[in-house]
Amino acid sequence: MITTKKSIMNTRKIILLLALAVFSTNGFAQDDSDTKSNIQTYTPSKLLNKGDWDFKVFNNLYTQTKRDENGKTLTEARSNFFTTTFETYTGVSENSRINVGLIFNVKSNTANGQSATSVFSFENNKTDSRSGLSSIGLSVKFQPFKNISNFSVQSTFYIPVFKDTPGFYLDKRSYVFENKYFYDTTFGNGKYQFFAEVDFAYNFGEKSKDASPDENSTERFANNSLGVPISVFLSYFPSAKFTVFANAQQYNLYDFGNEFTQNYTLLGFGGKYQLSQKLNLEASYGNFVRGNDNGLGQTFNLGLRYLLTK
Repeated sequence: MITTKKSIMNTRKIILLLALAVFSTNGFAQDDSDTKSNIQTYTPSKLLNKGDWDFKVFNNLYTQTKRDENGKTLTEARSNFFTTTFETYTGVSENSRINVGLIFNVKSNTANGQSATSVFSFENNKTDSRSGLSSIGLSVKFQPFKNISNFSVQSTFYIPVFKDTPGFYLDKRSYVFENKYFYDTTFGNGKYQFFAEVDFAYNFGEKSKDASPDENSTERFANNSLGVPISVFLSYFPSAKFTVFANAQQYNLYDFGNEFTQNYTLLGFGGKYQLSQKLNLEASYGNFVRGNDNGLGQTFNLGLRYLLTK
C-alpha cells in the first residue's frame, strides 16, 4: 500500500528521473529522413516487433464545478482528479502479433473549492485531498487476424492496491477486466487517419451498500457494472512528424447489481509531435458536454511516448 507523503515524494522523483532519462538519451534532434514517422506508424492498433519496447507516461487532469444528478445540472465547489498512467509494452512473438505489458496508475484528488493545480501537491489529509498508487494492470495485446494488421485487442486485468479506508475518494475499488478493440485506417495520400476504439470494462467487487464502517463505500460505486466507452479520432497530418486531431467519446456504465448507472458525451481536440525518432509528445483537451449522474467538467492531458525499436 502506498499512501504516505514519503512514498508519494518517491513516486514524483521516479517520474522526474524517467523524464530526464528520456530527454537526455534522445534530445530534441529531428530525423530528417523521408521515412514514415512513428506517430503515423505506431498507432494503438499497431503491435511491436519481438524485442521492441514502448514506454508511455500519460497525465490526465479532470476538473469540475458542475455535475448532473438525476437529470438536473448542479453547481458545486471545484473538485479535481489527476491521474498519471505509466504503460510499458514489449513484443514477444516472432510474428509480431503478441505484446505483453504492465500499467501503473497514480492518483491525486482534491475538493472543496481548491484550485485545479492543487493536485500537484500530492497531499493526504483524508478530508479533501488524497493521493497514491491506486492500481496495477497486467496486460496483453494481440492481433487476432493475421491479414488485418490495423486491428488489435488489448486485454488488461487491474488490481486495486491502495488502502481501504473511510474518508475522501481516491479511485474505484474494483478488480477490472478490460478489453479494448482498436482499428485505424489512413487515407488522403497519408494526410488523414481515422482511429476507433471500443472498450468493455467489467468492474468486480463488493457493493457500496455492503461496505463496513471502516471501508470507503464511495469507492465501490462502479462495482458489478460494465463500462463501455466508444471513442473516435480523426487526425490530419500537416507533416509526417506533426498531427492535429478531433475526438469524441460516448460512455455508458451498465448496472449488474450495484444499482447505479451513468453516461456522458465528451468532445475534444489535440495534437502530437515527434520530438525525435524515438520520443513523441501529445497534448489534448476534452469537454464533457452532457451526462447523466456524471460530472460535467473538463480534461487537460499531456503525454510522452518513448519507442525503442530495432
